[in-house]
Amino acid sequence: MKNYLKLFIQYLIVELGLSANTREAYERDLRLFAKHYSLDEESLASVNRQQIIDYMTSLKLKGMASASIARKLAAIKAFYRFLSTEGYIEVDPAEVVEAGTKGLHLPKVLTNDEVEALLNAPNLDLPEGYRDKAMLEMLYATGMRVSELINIGLDNVNLSMSYVIASGKGSKERIIPLGSIAIEFLEHYIAYIRPKFVNAGDDTKTLFLGNGGQPLTRQRFWQIIKLYGKAANITKSISPHVLRHSFATHLLDNGADLRAVQEMLGHANISTTQIYTHLTNKRLRSVYEKAHPRA
Repeated sequence: MKNYLKLFIQYLIVELGLSANTREAYERDLRLFAKHYSLDEESLASVNRQQIIDYMTSLKLKGMASASIARKLAAIKAFYRFLSTEGYIEVDPAEVVEAGTKGLHLPKVLTNDEVEALLNAPNLDLPEGYRDKAMLEMLYATGMRVSELINIGLDNVNLSMSYVIASGKGSKERIIPLGSIAIEFLEHYIAYIRPKFVNAGDDTKTLFLGNGGQPLTRQRFWQIIKLYGKAANITKSISPHVLRHSFATHLLDNGADLRAVQEMLGHANISTTQIYTHLTNKRLRSVYEKAHPRA
């Protein structure tokens, strides 16, 4: 029997270096969640989105403070993000669950102007800035998960044919189109910028490298995108997943086929992708109410 909770705690210690108090709080909140459904450590991997929503709702009905509910949800989201990223589960049931008053809503997505500001924040005169620009452009152009982005190899990028091959959960590969702007920056990065990060004698095939020629970590890219969000004066909370959400929402806003978006995101189940239609429908309703004389 796999003790997923134990594996998660080890991840918090080894990879994230969280304090003992934070780790204990995460473990306590996850054990309370498991107790609510009488689940053992292995059965936690089979939880679905509705169970998480129902649990959040039960906490609200008990009168628990919003801050406490948000903390418990943060632990649940971190746990299932870990299981998903490491390939233990195919679908992250907590990916788009938020501690809002209605139990489920999409996280905030960036507007087109905010995306432009974020993508224009890096300093292209610096090698690190140009690398970051290429990464951000690729992330928004493809909607990849951050784990897919930092592990992408040179051999997985075909700029002449305008596509990239992403290796998703369970090592499943999928082809994602690349737009002309992303291609432009990737071409320059690969030809002129990436060699500056490669140490003599190194044979690394990873596309995006940090100082010392090593691949960037998820934590480092998380820090990078937050810094650019601050530099772009974006007040919303910024993370790599916000660009993924924005990618999907903007595609659907502009008439993209839901199945095509599902394929590009690498969702195993279309019900996960359908979450994005909630926001699109909400925007359409807003436009209708403002524009229609009998709305």
